[in-house]
Amino acid sequence: MWRTRAAAACVICRSLASSTYGIKRKSPLQNLHLVSRSVHHPYHPSLKFQRRPLRISLQQFSSLNRLPLRKTKLLNVKYGYQSYRNFWLARLASRLLKIRYLILGSAVGGGYTAKKTYDQWKDMMPDLDEYKWIIPDFIWELDEHIDLEKLIKALPDADDLAKLLPDFEKIGESFTSLKGIFSPGTPGETAFRATDQGYDGDKQYKKVSDKEKIDQLQEELLRTQLKYQRMLERLEKENKELRKLVLQRDDKGIHQRKLKKSLIDMYSEVLDILSDYDASYNTQDHLPRVVVVGDQSAGKTSVLEMIAQARIFPRGSGEMMTRSPVKVTLSEGPHHVALFKDSSREFDLTKEEDLAALRNEIEIRMRNSVKEGCTVSTETISLSVKGPGLQRMVLVDLPGVISTVTSGMAPDTKETIFSISKAYMQNPNAIILCIQDGSVDAERSIVTDLVSQMDPQGKRTIFVLTKVDLAEKNVASPSRIQQIIEGKLFPMKALGYFAVVTGKGNSSESIESIKEYEEEFFQNSKLLKTCMLKAHQVTTKNLSLAVSDCFWKMVRESVEQQADAFKATRFNLETEWKNNYPRLRELDRNELFEKAKNEILDEVISLTQVTPKHWEEILQKMLWERVSTHVIENIYLPAAQTMNSGTFNTTVDIKLKQWTDKQLPNKAVEVAWETLQEEFSRFMTEQKGKEHDDIFDKLKQAVKEETIKRHKWNERAEDSLRVIQHNALEDRSISDKQQWDAAIHFMEETLQSRLKDTESVIEDMVGPDWRKRWLYWIGRTKEQNIRNETKNELEKLIKCNEEHAAYLANDEVTTVRKNLEARGITVDPCLIKDTWHQIYRRYFLKTALNHCNLCRRGFYYYQRHFVDSELECNDIVLFWRIQRMLAITANTLRQQLTNTEVRRLEKNVKEVLEDFAEDNEKKVKLLTGKRVQLAEDLKKVREIQEKLEAFIEALHQEK
Repeated sequence: MWRTRAAAACVICRSLASSTYGIKRKSPLQNLHLVSRSVHHPYHPSLKFQRRPLRISLQQFSSLNRLPLRKTKLLNVKYGYQSYRNFWLARLASRLLKIRYLILGSAVGGGYTAKKTYDQWKDMMPDLDEYKWIIPDFIWELDEHIDLEKLIKALPDADDLAKLLPDFEKIGESFTSLKGIFSPGTPGETAFRATDQGYDGDKQYKKVSDKEKIDQLQEELLRTQLKYQRMLERLEKENKELRKLVLQRDDKGIHQRKLKKSLIDMYSEVLDILSDYDASYNTQDHLPRVVVVGDQSAGKTSVLEMIAQARIFPRGSGEMMTRSPVKVTLSEGPHHVALFKDSSREFDLTKEEDLAALRNEIEIRMRNSVKEGCTVSTETISLSVKGPGLQRMVLVDLPGVISTVTSGMAPDTKETIFSISKAYMQNPNAIILCIQDGSVDAERSIVTDLVSQMDPQGKRTIFVLTKVDLAEKNVASPSRIQQIIEGKLFPMKALGYFAVVTGKGNSSESIESIKEYEEEFFQNSKLLKTCMLKAHQVTTKNLSLAVSDCFWKMVRESVEQQADAFKATRFNLETEWKNNYPRLRELDRNELFEKAKNEILDEVISLTQVTPKHWEEILQKMLWERVSTHVIENIYLPAAQTMNSGTFNTTVDIKLKQWTDKQLPNKAVEVAWETLQEEFSRFMTEQKGKEHDDIFDKLKQAVKEETIKRHKWNERAEDSLRVIQHNALEDRSISDKQQWDAAIHFMEETLQSRLKDTESVIEDMVGPDWRKRWLYWIGRTKEQNIRNETKNELEKLIKCNEEHAAYLANDEVTTVRKNLEARGITVDPCLIKDTWHQIYRRYFLKTALNHCNLCRRGFYYYQRHFVDSELECNDIVLFWRIQRMLAITANTLRQQLTNTEVRRLEKNVKEVLEDFAEDNEKKVKLLTGKRVQLAEDLKKVREIQEKLEAFIEALHQEK
């Protein structure tokens, strides 16, 4: 019996020793002491003696007594001692083999974990292949100038590389601690505790240890993620510095290769052109852009500033600051700067002064774009921001959605904001960045309903929860935040969900401090520790990367389709132009303006081609028309009423001096300016035959009016003109008979013109004569009959006294009135005096004309100063002085015109044209018509299509 049991034990031991699972090592039994082998194997060949085995417990030779024992189903063996012994050997073998499995599993698992960690770290590294174009060409030629063997020798040796291998000392310590678990216990303790109490304790211990392991693994995972995040940030920072250095060298001209315009700049130009394009041919703008929408004060602007890495927008506490859409084009550059589309000024975003100026400029532009009586505007402000490390994309910040119109707002503010938001979001390729304030109740949100209407499937929506730090403090259940982020509380669906922190609410915080606070918050937040949020769903940096990727994906998918649509529109426009205007070039509004500008300048230059004789004739004629009334009524007639030549000359000299000092120079300048205006208008408005294009008429008229309004005559001209006129009027010397006859002719023309006017006035007063009454059947009115009778009485009075004074005496008025009353005609004394003035004026002018005829042969007497002659021709001398003054004044004004004023007028015309060229609204108003609009649309569609094709080509090259 004993031999049978011993033989069975030996068979079991041999089977244990042979089952090495491919590992060449000694059996644990072979490592025991000689005495131990004798105890276990009494028939071992190395023993010289054999002893009957003792019936004692094997606990003192086992190190497994401290391990928790599991319930094991015992084999049914007929012999009690033999079954007990076989069970002990199986347990011993399984425990010994478990140590080997632990070591082998640790080695294989450690290697696999290290490889997986390395692969993950390698995948997280950015792909720098697309940035090869930034590296200068001389970098690729460094191997020709640098000794690589020296660099190889400078590399670390095998000892340094060995440090990168796993720490075997720590593995040994772990093995030692494992061995301590298997250390022997107190003698007499039973080796197997397969009772229910032991099994329950084992299960409870296992549950506790699994929970602790999960917590430790989560903490370790967070630490590893943060570690790699810091490594990536450090690498990105170094990459920024290198790219900045390369771009700066290109700016300074060190590198000869010229950098191409970036993709995002090309794309932004297309969007700017589309914003000005009137889609009258049903070609809608479906190009992608990132539309930032959210409730008022939800943090839209703060998220945008974090993405742009600068505080660029005006801020206010609770006040609506975004009053119009702001298109922000983000691109990479060596310097962190911002500039507007229509301005060349660059704002340095690293300087607080420039940041304040930029915020002020944006606020001014917003307020100027808002029309009177409105609160928000649909006009888009285009801003470009460049800087190292910025993600390339185009974002549009819209006014915040409001639920109630407050005081100070227009009544339609809410509807206007909704219409603006819908107009941008209804673009099927627009990416909707929906901003939700996490610090307020989700049920109060308005924007989520609006976004769900525009994008019910959530195929182009990215949801962003802001102010998560406040939400975690205020919300009692963190799972509610998880429900908000996962979109379970809203009917809205989205491509992705993100949680960000945009600061502590202090407007003076810098972007760097906000980033540090955001990273610190999420590092300690329960949202990450409890796996409510994933690491890629937090921080504005991850949000920026995700939005940029989504933006470019949408661009690549839709840009070619848009290019085809504009190609078809271009064909339709070109066909319409060929059918309607086959012989005209396709000139848009700016080109037409340039053509009109050249024509106007040519017409202004043509003023210099006017002959001096023409200028002087026009000036003299217009000046006499302007001053003739004053000369006749205020100078000649009062002087002619005097009794002798001395009094006549004295009166004339005094009145001429007063006229010259006060009125004459100013009148002359006014006449010259009016003459210049008339000539300028004549050249601007006269048609030039078949070459005349009536499309320019409104523009020329506007230029003429604005130029005349701006032009002012030289102020010094009056002073110099006053001296010249005074000297001309002082001269009484008529040198020859020709000048004498010219003065007589001038006087006769003037008097005949006045006589004709007087006859016309008298005819209106007394009615038609008997010829007109018989021929035209025209009768006189009652008043005309009274005046006719009064005229007849006054003519009798003049016939009785041909040298009658110019004024009636009171007794003469009474006599005329009584004579008329005797014939039954009641007359007012004022009517008598008024009629007398015209009757005597006609009589005087006729007498003066007769006197002119007498003076035609008076030049001889004039040369003798009218000595021994009753003929006096002082009035002829007066008109000669006036005529000579007019000629000298016209000559002086002509010189001022040709030498000074025409040039100044041309300068003013150029200034007006330059102002009109900068005023697009003015050009649209003055250059109108179907032809202009068709050319405008055709030009814009061509420009859009060409830029889209260039962008698509560059996009394919980047791929």
